[in-house]
Amino acid sequence: MSEREESEKLSAQFAAIARSLPDEKLPVQDLLERVGQSGMLLFAVFLTLPFLVPVSVPGVSTVFGLLIILIGIGFALDRLPWLPSFVMKRTVPAGKLGTALEQGSKLVARIEGFLHPRLGFLVHGLGVNRLNGLALAFAGVLLMAPFGFVPFSNTVPGLAILFLALGMLERDGVFVILGYLMTVATCVYFGVLIWGAYQAGSLMLGG
Repeated sequence: MSEREESEKLSAQFAAIARSLPDEKLPVQDLLERVGQSGMLLFAVFLTLPFLVPVSVPGVSTVFGLLIILIGIGFALDRLPWLPSFVMKRTVPAGKLGTALEQGSKLVARIEGFLHPRLGFLVHGLGVNRLNGLALAFAGVLLMAPFGFVPFSNTVPGLAILFLALGMLERDGVFVILGYLMTVATCVYFGVLIWGAYQAGSLMLGG
């Protein structure tokens, strides 16, 4: 089966995994096993799904962001990522997560039809793969930023990760470009938030 044929089933696979999750807490290791350890980019896509919908799942952005950082670094180094045991044993609220994952898979269903190999110079070659892997890791850092109470603070970096991972997975340079653009947009958004907080603090102190 080709990568393209597999990609057409991504949303259905993720939705099925979401529906199979129990109501109680679940270790991250179990999530990885359900997705399949052979597809780390697939796992990265899966990890973004809870941040693509307005369903709050507390306590997952830090651990999922760290996992995406490690996956990106592993891709940049052209080797399987090292996933520390303390992260793999971390539990997440499977019930709420399942709802968010199933809704996020609907977004993947809308965009996966646009995926196909193009602009190969952006997805082939060791140097390009290293750059893309580092970009994925950096987007994971942005996902971990402590702005969870701010609207879209997880969604924007989540989209950056989603586009980068799908583009790398399907050899689609257009989606890689979209991933870079969303990463830049995240930096701008966070910069505005920090500037706004600084200005508000200055006014309070000045008042």
